[in-house]
Amino acid sequence: MNSPSKTYRVLISAGETSGDLHASALIKQLQAQTPEGVKLEIAGIAGALMQVEGCVAVRDMSELNVMGFGDVIRALPRIKAVERDIVAFAAEFKPDMVILTDFTSFHLSLGRKLRAQGLFVTHYIAPKLWAWGAKRITKLQKSQNRLACIFPFEQQWFTERGIPDAQYVGNPSAYACQGGWSKAELKQRLGLEESDELLALLPGSRPGELKKHVQLLADTYVQLKQARPELKAVATLAPSVKAEALKALTDVGVLLLERTENNYALRADAAIAVSGTATLELALWNTPTVLVYKTSAFSWFIGQRLIKGRCVGLANILLLGDAPSSQGIVPELLQHDATIENIEAAVIPLLYGETQPQLNAFAGLQTLLGANNPAEKLAALCWAEMVK
Repeated sequence: MNSPSKTYRVLISAGETSGDLHASALIKQLQAQTPEGVKLEIAGIAGALMQVEGCVAVRDMSELNVMGFGDVIRALPRIKAVERDIVAFAAEFKPDMVILTDFTSFHLSLGRKLRAQGLFVTHYIAPKLWAWGAKRITKLQKSQNRLACIFPFEQQWFTERGIPDAQYVGNPSAYACQGGWSKAELKQRLGLEESDELLALLPGSRPGELKKHVQLLADTYVQLKQARPELKAVATLAPSVKAEALKALTDVGVLLLERTENNYALRADAAIAVSGTATLELALWNTPTVLVYKTSAFSWFIGQRLIKGRCVGLANILLLGDAPSSQGIVPELLQHDATIENIEAAVIPLLYGETQPQLNAFAGLQTLLGANNPAEKLAALCWAEMVK
């Protein structure tokens, strides 16, 4: 057998659970599209899923897994050390392509330093500057050569603001949520009857999110069961989360479902979910949802100045644009409003079947986002750039 005629190297980075998931799918596609007679080497800041797909972990993603401005400040020396190591590694590794997945603040800085080495840098999952303010456009211009967007409107938004190579590659959630278990299959998987009422509880995946939300959702479930004793609940276990982190939920009878299972889909009767990608996935699965979010007082103060009362849930943003959070299709209970009483009041109507307004709105999301595989499209763009 002839040895590969050329070796191509990709440096890839992710900083949190969702990024690990998206980057691992991209790695799989990069490998699948590797030209005949070519060897591909992939290394970088990797989570568990990326490592399973063959990415060599120069530093583990868990070293960057922090939440909120206060946590970031405390972890800054460690984060800077990771950045220095990756910049030094890149100088020796000499990658043909750099792919920075989400995790905006860290990757804006890292991308600028890697571009200074003459490397081609792709940002996968454009930063949500349209929500948090456009002041960082200049930093984004300096930190990437290509911007891979996952929401259709972003391509025009970034292009109009001086990012010429912004391109919509598709939405990972819209692609992933097309199939999977039906509601009946999910309940069967959990050992429940189809007639059992099932509530999904999603407290987030970052340590800070879990700290703020696991006990809150456990207490809410206990309160709900006083009125609805037969109510069952399930929480998902992300690959980066240990089961012990969800102990407060399992202690009150919440079932655990591993996110890595084949055909995973969370088509429950209703859900309470922390703001993030999970709320968009639930909408794509047609699961009526209440969105909650709590953070530190300092992070909330800064965040309020940026979002200015607008919706924060992705489904609400896509369907309503800049509408006030009080008008969200998915109810949003943020910070001081995220109490057991308020959550209970918002989710009980959904459990009683008052779901049609949400379901009617959700129907347009799949059409809006499309159904193509963003990892497949981005891998093709990366290979075209590397071999040209």
